[in-house]
Amino acid sequence: MFRLPEDYFAQAGGRMMALARDLYPICRSITGNGVRETLDIVKQRIPLEIVEVPTGTPVLDWEVPNEWNIRDAHISNSKGERVVDFNKSNLHVVGYSAPIDAEMTLDELSPHLHTLPDHPDWIPYRTGYFSDTWGFCLRENVRQSLSSGERYRAVIDATLQPGHLTYGELVIGGQTDQEVLLSAHTCHPSLANDNLSGIGLLVEIAELLARHQEKLRYTYRLLFAPGTIGAITWLAQNEDKLDRMASGLVVSCIGDGGGPLYKRSRRGDGLIDQAMGHVLAHSGIESASVKDFWPYGYDERQYCSPGFNLPVGLFQRSQYGEFPQYHTSADDLDFIAAEHLAVSLDLVLQALGIVETSCAFLNTSPKGEPQLGRRGLYNAIGGQNDSAELQLAILWVLNLSDGEHSLLDIAERAGIPYERVQRVATLLEDAELLERPG
Repeated sequence: MFRLPEDYFAQAGGRMMALARDLYPICRSITGNGVRETLDIVKQRIPLEIVEVPTGTPVLDWEVPNEWNIRDAHISNSKGERVVDFNKSNLHVVGYSAPIDAEMTLDELSPHLHTLPDHPDWIPYRTGYFSDTWGFCLRENVRQSLSSGERYRAVIDATLQPGHLTYGELVIGGQTDQEVLLSAHTCHPSLANDNLSGIGLLVEIAELLARHQEKLRYTYRLLFAPGTIGAITWLAQNEDKLDRMASGLVVSCIGDGGGPLYKRSRRGDGLIDQAMGHVLAHSGIESASVKDFWPYGYDERQYCSPGFNLPVGLFQRSQYGEFPQYHTSADDLDFIAAEHLAVSLDLVLQALGIVETSCAFLNTSPKGEPQLGRRGLYNAIGGQNDSAELQLAILWVLNLSDGEHSLLDIAERAGIPYERVQRVATLLEDAELLERPG
């Protein structure tokens, strides 16, 4: 879809890593100043519209919750030493914990402690969004060092009170009002793959789309919102726009070296489903896979709920919940890499390129094969490394351009990479052997 310089993806990978480093220290949740700070940093790159939805606002079967903000938290021993310190890792506090300042025995404290016995050096990530509770997450080896004969002070300096749910949105207009939705969640604290990688990828895509806006067929809507409740809130406030949604993609966990994996929309046959399936099938990555929809995961399950049934899929590298580092402190900046982010970006851009350009042409000379030589088509592809494949692609495109088969349909039926089919379609259109219907 775009002509990109040779070093584009390497540079883009570096930019995504730099953004991840900037965002990593911030304590995010489904509401609060951490989300605002995150969106403010993103807004330095792309012109987001920031939307604030007040606590108590009905959103489908839910309502916007109280806003949570945290200033400090720790567990200290009788000497005043902090054995668990929020300032060293924002994962140490269970998300949405109620405020507390109390002394207690280890037995009294223990029900509020969460560890990973199988990974004693890792801190788990836990939340309690819709329950009035509190808790700490810590390394198992630290938990084992706590003494049953000691009294501990648990402090969570936080507020949970009426405020707002905050999300960011950017609309990049195309030639039609039909929309492609691109969505990433903004609600996790210091987790690099499961959160920050998706944000970085959408920022890169937004900048690229904006630079080529005059060429865009579709309008693109990029959404940066807290998981689940953020998507539900956006859907509740934008039902009047949903009939324009032609395709959509949720991105998360795209910075590690696993997969890649595409999860189809509930429909299973949307253009984005076909495009992502085609791209992964021709990616040359042996571990690439496509799975049918299941009603668990990220915000694709909200967009694909039966009352909306939008054609929105999920793109990942390693599948959420299936890699050991998931929702732990091991999902840090060392777990993601610029080269993996760059590959993910390339795959998504290829799929969006298909969404943008795939259409059903009409062969203007459908009775018999047209004479290609006198139109200079053999000369146009001669000398190229894949000239034989291009010649075959020409025949496929001419034969199936009947106004019913899209370029992607042709690529799939012929077993030819879409890029090659699109290339010859451009040549044939320039030679006036193809025309766009209507």
